[in-house]
Amino acid sequence: MNLIHRWVCRSGSWRTRLKDCVMPWVLDGVNLGQNVLEVGPGPGLTTDLLRSRLDRLTAIEIDPKLAAALKQRMNGSNVRVVEGDATAMPFGPAAFSGVVSLTMLHHVPSPALQDRLLGEVCRVVKPGGTFAGVDSVWSLRMWLFHIADTLVAVDPASFGRRLEAAGFTNVSVETDERAFRFRAQRPG
Repeated sequence: MNLIHRWVCRSGSWRTRLKDCVMPWVLDGVNLGQNVLEVGPGPGLTTDLLRSRLDRLTAIEIDPKLAAALKQRMNGSNVRVVEGDATAMPFGPAAFSGVVSLTMLHHVPSPALQDRLLGEVCRVVKPGGTFAGVDSVWSLRMWLFHIADTLVAVDPASFGRRLEAAGFTNVSVETDERAFRFRAQRPG
């Protein structure tokens, strides 16, 4: 992430938006279970909001500095932070009751790697487990915000088919003016 993006993703206004708007919309009616994986937490604002709802939360973060800072901050809590690549996760099959991806898919540097990530999520979530998340809809504002940053926008119109190709069923994708949320299940 570029410096502006890092600053915004740590800001109080973004925390408030996540708490009051994004998280309620994404998690409304979703049962993730109590052993959840968060993919790409960045600085961990979403981790803070998730951990109070769960018995166990594992966060996998590819950026070494972000992972180290989050690991230190979560020391002694119910959160385990793993520095790693979500396209080749170091977890066994069916290791988690549910998985979340919150505003991070557009940071994966290619559609092929995004699809590998989806396949890995399907592998590590237990049969019947849910994968839920949200990502931004492409806009000029989004593009400007990501100058000198990775931006591979996900097309919500085709994302459901991509989830199904990764092995998920019961797929739903819902779009609003700025973002889309998704839900999918690993077949039971």
